[in-house]
Amino acid sequence: MPFFDLDRIGRDLPFARAVPQLREALRGGVAVVQAPPGTGKTTVVPPVVAEFVAGDDDAAPGRVVVVQPRRVAARAAARRLATLTGSRPGDVVGWSVRGERQVGPRTRVEFVTPGIMLRRLLADPELPGTAAVVLDEVHERRVESDLLVGMLAELRQLREDLTVVAMSATVDAARFAALLGGDEPAPVVDCPSALHPLDVVWQPGPPRLDERGVTPAFLSHVARTAADVHRRALAQDPSVDALVFLPGAREVSRVAAELRGPGVEVLELHGQLTPREQDRAVAGRAPGDPPRIVVSTSLAESSLTVSGVRLVVDSGLARQPRRDAGRGISGLVTVSASKASAEQRAGRAARQGPGTVVRCYDDAAWGAMPAHTVPEVRTADLTFACLALAVWGAPGGDGLALPDPLPPRARADAEDVLRGLGAVAEDGRATELGRLLVTLPVEPRWGRALLDGAELVGPRLTAEVLAALSDAPRIQAADIPSHLRGLRSGRGSETQWWARDVARLERIAPAPNGAPTAAVPRESGEGAVVALARPEWIAHRVDASGDQWLLASGTRAGLEAGSPLRHHEWLAVAELSRAAGRAAAGTGAVIRAAAPLDRDTALLVAGPLAREEVRASFADGRVATRKVRAVGAIELSSTPVSADPETAGPAVRDALARDGLDLLTWGDAALALRARLALLHRHLGDPWPAVDDAALAARLDEWLGPELRDVARGASLRSVRVADALRRLLPWPEAARFDELAPPRLPVPSGNTARIDYPPTFSAEEPAQPPVVSVKLQECFGWAETPRVVDGRVPVQFHLLSPGRHTLAITEDLASFWSGPYAQVRADMRGRYPKHPWPEDPWNAVATAKTSRALRRDG
Repeated sequence: MPFFDLDRIGRDLPFARAVPQLREALRGGVAVVQAPPGTGKTTVVPPVVAEFVAGDDDAAPGRVVVVQPRRVAARAAARRLATLTGSRPGDVVGWSVRGERQVGPRTRVEFVTPGIMLRRLLADPELPGTAAVVLDEVHERRVESDLLVGMLAELRQLREDLTVVAMSATVDAARFAALLGGDEPAPVVDCPSALHPLDVVWQPGPPRLDERGVTPAFLSHVARTAADVHRRALAQDPSVDALVFLPGAREVSRVAAELRGPGVEVLELHGQLTPREQDRAVAGRAPGDPPRIVVSTSLAESSLTVSGVRLVVDSGLARQPRRDAGRGISGLVTVSASKASAEQRAGRAARQGPGTVVRCYDDAAWGAMPAHTVPEVRTADLTFACLALAVWGAPGGDGLALPDPLPPRARADAEDVLRGLGAVAEDGRATELGRLLVTLPVEPRWGRALLDGAELVGPRLTAEVLAALSDAPRIQAADIPSHLRGLRSGRGSETQWWARDVARLERIAPAPNGAPTAAVPRESGEGAVVALARPEWIAHRVDASGDQWLLASGTRAGLEAGSPLRHHEWLAVAELSRAAGRAAAGTGAVIRAAAPLDRDTALLVAGPLAREEVRASFADGRVATRKVRAVGAIELSSTPVSADPETAGPAVRDALARDGLDLLTWGDAALALRARLALLHRHLGDPWPAVDDAALAARLDEWLGPELRDVARGASLRSVRVADALRRLLPWPEAARFDELAPPRLPVPSGNTARIDYPPTFSAEEPAQPPVVSVKLQECFGWAETPRVVDGRVPVQFHLLSPGRHTLAITEDLASFWSGPYAQVRADMRGRYPKHPWPEDPWNAVATAKTSRALRRDG
């Protein structure tokens, strides 16, 4: 007898009509399902796949694993399918999410989260006991789901019997079909929308965001709007429930509090609630229950159906991961949701009948929304992703069919972190420690803290801290110890969930060899655990008020007013976010979660960041050298010491790299020499050296090395004779012809010499300019052929001057000048300068710098 009655399961669900098409697609072992929310794909597809992989043998081994992006969605989908099969949860249909497992020997369909599935793959890449994997909601583009696409595509090359199905609610189906299909795209199974008529109402209010996040005025507007439209809807249909979308748990709690009142049940739905509270929000209203308003994050956007909802109120905001690579900050920020997300939210109102969506923003804000949500891989911290890929054997995702490659900068940053943890080797492959860290149910940094913290402060305290921070909860006043005291007291809805996590992590933590290290005072225990995970975020108070803090990484951050942590001198920071305004104290970052440390513990847990070294800085042309004891950028003590070339040299080079070669004193001789070299390089190439800024910086030690060593010993950079240094770049033996190829002066017919001014065009990208000789016109009489330099390749440009040193003509062709324009110059000038010769025949006149009288007297 079949486990699944597909007629009963698919009754009244639009996707049931696509089952024949899906069965045909599954013959190739891989398929992509494209179906809008509400069509029933999450309910219908898994049992169809289970039926397909079983064939005629219902007892055939192999389970269908369905990957859901969210825990609450996995549990809800499993419960619904179990109900439709007439079995209890954990029997034929079960689930495995963090801290909770409901499966048994008869389980044919198991719903899991992406993290669970990833760790199974990494533990045993052949997935024994698994006959099929269904990836639901792949359009959400979570990092872990993207990794699963690439890994499963590769696994299918080894296990042709493994069936893989990807399900998307949007138009990304073709991309995933190409990735999973191998040689040719996988078949795509389409299902039309199941939405009923939907009314869209615009209800804009005050500004939604300011420098601190979502404005209180806007949250009150959302609450008032939801209350008003729900009241009016109930007057026409008492069965209508409402669903309100907000970006995060804090906003959900604030609006829910404003909505609570007589006659209406207000439920919250977000990731920090207990499973029981989440399940209650998802379940339908029982007969006799009051009308409901469910206030939710994006958790209810696509993979959950909240029963009874015919009214949606949308804030148009979402919380998404963002990286600040410059300051090493990763976290969730509030942004405008995408149009695709807003459409999915709206569709929640029209799944079970005609509905209404009220958008608490105007059409201008709608027009500014991005079309689709940015894939998480482009914005999130990739430390766990890079560790998973290293363990898989594809460092950085090289060779995997990923929907998007890992961004190079984020990948490099993540791999640097993993090397610092000892999780990957220099070649990018996972170490034994890395293979251990990837099995832990926490991010790699916190996994390392779990291993080391158990020895330092004991497994119990370590597990408590990690469990308290595992879901990035909102920490009141950023005070982790206070948050922990509340959890230990048993108050609050999250206590049960936290206690379960503590027990699980404590079991995983290694048993200490002895008593916890006595060097850590009790009041620094929580901070020690946090600092083991993020030593670069050890923070030291900058001012007496505790407004500003300097982190070991060099970042400055503010601490919100009223936090009891402000009187401590040291903190271990667990969460840091970009922010502006008073809380950030002008730093651009604010501490969201931290625990106190003392100085000795900070030094103990800082690892390589705690060091004593000689540091050099460069200012006003000289190097200052100090012996410093520090934790990263936090200096504990500083003593001036004599300049040391090994330490001071890099400071000088860094200053030149940062501020450019203008730090040198470029006299006329140095500029002239550089210009001559530049002309030879432009026209002759090698071995004549390039002398643009980049080329000189690249060969700094070669031409400026001795002077840099003198500066490192205490000399001033301004005293460097740059012209002498540049001569070290002259190539030998070609340098013997340097003055011939680019002479500094040019003999003229009067018997004098004139300086050649070479153009300061040091880069090949700049337009070529000729060398220039400025000389009195009378000194050039009789000169027919224009001189050339660089072996005759480059003509000299003449600026012919009046006796008063004003330019009369510019020419690169002296013969043409004497034959033409000279006559007009003579007519204009002979009356102004009557004492100087202006012959009618310049070809046969005597070239001279003298006046006519002096010329006659000497003649």
